[in-house]
Amino acid sequence: MKIAAKKSTLSGRIMVPASKSHTIRALLLAAMAEGTSHIKNPLKSADCLSTGKVLPLIGAEVSMEGEGTESVWTVKGAGKNMHLPEDVVNVGDSGSLLYFLSAIASTFEGWSVFTGDESIRRRPVHHVAEALSQLGAECHITRPGEKSCPLLIKGPVSSGKVVTAGEVSSQYISGLMMAALRVSGGIEIELTNPKETPYLTMTQKWLEETGASVYISPDFKKIKVDGVHEIKAFDKTVPSDWEAVAFPLVAAVITGSSIVIEGVDSSGTQGDDAVVAVLESLGAKIDWNKEDGTLTVHKASRLSTEKLPGGELRVKISPFPDAICALAVAACFTEGRVVIEDAAVCRRKETDRIKVMTSILRSLGADVEEGEDFMIINGHSPYLSDGSVNPEFKLHGGNVESHDDHRIAMSLACLALALPEGEEIVINNAECCAVSFPDFYNVMNKIGTGFKEV
Repeated sequence: MKIAAKKSTLSGRIMVPASKSHTIRALLLAAMAEGTSHIKNPLKSADCLSTGKVLPLIGAEVSMEGEGTESVWTVKGAGKNMHLPEDVVNVGDSGSLLYFLSAIASTFEGWSVFTGDESIRRRPVHHVAEALSQLGAECHITRPGEKSCPLLIKGPVSSGKVVTAGEVSSQYISGLMMAALRVSGGIEIELTNPKETPYLTMTQKWLEETGASVYISPDFKKIKVDGVHEIKAFDKTVPSDWEAVAFPLVAAVITGSSIVIEGVDSSGTQGDDAVVAVLESLGAKIDWNKEDGTLTVHKASRLSTEKLPGGELRVKISPFPDAICALAVAACFTEGRVVIEDAAVCRRKETDRIKVMTSILRSLGADVEEGEDFMIINGHSPYLSDGSVNPEFKLHGGNVESHDDHRIAMSLACLALALPEGEEIVINNAECCAVSFPDFYNVMNKIGTGFKEV
């Protein structure tokens, strides 16, 4: 599918989908539980559907009913009867599912086989193999010289201590934390370079809500999960997804529009809520009403780094790396220098997002520098401080590839909304946004984006 996008002014109210990160954690813990759990307002995205599809392989039963905020997914947990996967586990495009379930599968006696789509077969799993091997698992990557799936794991693991960097991804650390619930004596984890730490806190809170004992040190370098712990069935409502909130939020800010985003999660369990403070530091006017769960974006004249120390914005992105695409787009419309740093983890997502975003933004006229673990965007506001047109603003339209990365597709669609009149961006393979934001283009059209399939 190709989507065309061009200059638009937005207005109205929008509600983003539920959290993918919360939904997948809920599904896996419900599968491990004794009894029947009900998950309300789940995200019906490709990754979450992949999770629901594989859970019967370990003995759980899943039924999915209803649509949108009225949907309820019912999981009959496998509990003490949970078993080795009965077939090869194909995780589709879901890195979360791969990293979570591979660790859980290592607690079973016997071999488990994990694979996925082309994207998954490029993503690293050698760090998973190394961590599980420290606990006694036998792990093999099937392709000589490769570091990605297919991955073979033979368990069961034993109680012990894992020492690992943690910088490749937080997801396999969360997987180890879940697996610890099935390991007598529990698991200790020492992280030498922890990244994406808000997701570890999210996992901690989910486990603690089941009654598990979890310790995480203030610097996230030491984690301890006691086991064995029997999970009881639960009923939970999935909160909205801050990773999805970023797109209408950035779209409104760069177009100088006023919108209201409803159903915003104010629990503090999603690190991507930091995007609000980042945008406000550039001059965006945003009111976050945590009591009624709304973000109101007010029209602002222009974005600029001029009031920041040194006249530049520095964003340490490792705690919320999925925001890099949206923030890079916002930086292109900001007068001044924006440095997105501590970003190496962004190279190991669906794509190498530093490399891909740098290449695409340059092709659209942006001034972008790329380093091993950073991006620097020397941006320009479309307008000068007196409101006149900025002659230094050079962004233009073009034909671009999504690279089958949902966040790249959505960020480029938003970028087009603030281009000069007559400019248009056409995004190829734009349907990939279904991974995390089903029906993204139609939902955004309700606030006036004007996205069209071509």
